[in-house]
Amino acid sequence: MIKITRASGLLVMTLIIPLLAGCGKKQKGELTYVARDVETLYTLGTDTLEKQQFNQAGLIFDEVERQHPYSEWARRAQLMSAYSYYKANHYDECILAAQRFLSLHPGNKDAAYAYYLVAVSYYEQISDVGRDQKNTEKTLAALTELINRYPKSEYAVDARVKLDLTKDHLAGKEMEVGRWYEKRSEYLAAISRFRQVLEKYQTTSHTPEAMDRLVECYLRMGLRTEAAKTAAVLGYNFPGSKWYKHSYDLIHKAGLEIAATPATSKG
Repeated sequence: MIKITRASGLLVMTLIIPLLAGCGKKQKGELTYVARDVETLYTLGTDTLEKQQFNQAGLIFDEVERQHPYSEWARRAQLMSAYSYYKANHYDECILAAQRFLSLHPGNKDAAYAYYLVAVSYYEQISDVGRDQKNTEKTLAALTELINRYPKSEYAVDARVKLDLTKDHLAGKEMEVGRWYEKRSEYLAAISRFRQVLEKYQTTSHTPEAMDRLVECYLRMGLRTEAAKTAAVLGYNFPGSKWYKHSYDLIHKAGLEIAATPATSKG
């Protein structure tokens, strides 16, 4: 991230009143246009940011670019604007500012941070599993892009943690829908959802339950061989889990034996 330096002076302080007064008239709009030299305007932005007036700081950094679009300060201001909006919890504005920075300066040394701001802005907007998961899907894509582009960056470390949590969240959504179908005895639809968890999110915490639910659905559909095979894989990978105990009981109540997995048959 670009380092923020503190600078003060009478000229800077005299700018705060007219600019922020204009800001006060519009919650997320543009500041009233007051022509200022670029260094003074940028310094006002950093000063406002340090005072934790985050949305106002974002508007001022936007003004730097608007008044001085071809200056070196404009490039800095784009990223500072994104950061300010992120701190203000104005995530859509943060994403727009960061993406604008990336479109104009794709090879810049701060590009990794811009990608990170996009990803965490989507991440902060993830809704609970009972709601639409469009932002979760966007989070997954943004985090993956950051990791792929900058695998050794300092931001990739946190991105990998958030990526695992995001996948777990998406798997949770699949499980919720699958359970709903299973309760309605729509077993084919339920199986499709549980299989999605195993195919796309197999490293998440939902995997053992998904396998147990598959055993239930297979048995209710009369697919006894598939049920036994799935229970065997569940037992091999999660032998001490409550989900395997449940599947084990189901298989034996059905008069079946747990099938050997390829791994166990070799031994």
